Amino acid sequence: MKTNATLAALMLAATAVLSGCANTSPSQNYNGSQPESATYGTIDSIQAVQGRSQTSGAGAVVGGIAGALLGSNIGSGSGRTAATVAGAVAGGVVGNQVEGRQQQAPSYQINVRLDNGQYRNVVQDSIYDLNPGNRVRVIDGRVYRY
Repeated sequence: MKTNATLAALMLAATAVLSGCANTSPSQNYNGSQPESATYGTIDSIQAVQGRSQTSGAGAVVGGIAGALLGSNIGSGSGRTAATVAGAVAGGVVGNQVEGRQQQAPSYQINVRLDNGQYRNVVQDSIYDLNPGNRVRVIDGRVYRY
């Protein structure tokens, strides 16, 4: 009975620690810069690029539980406890990475020639009805049709 309580406590602690690994904060701009005023221009080109993944933490939790269960089958006494903790941590890390690979959404790099002659590259998750040659405005790191 004491082993089950210890295992449950370790799994709960590992889950709490690994949940902090998940990146759930929304990004303000694709490059982390402060909001800017609107600028106007014309779309020069659009390319599909590899998207950034965000994980929910579910992969880390499932991986941590699986790792803890596997680790609890190794050794006895304090060695079993150490193997359970190590299994939970390793499983959580692997589970988070697997989830991140499966949730990669496509992103688009939009190259805009601004009215002042400069060029701006914006990466965003969708292009809606944007096409090269469209007149657009760039607000806070996103491109909108004008």
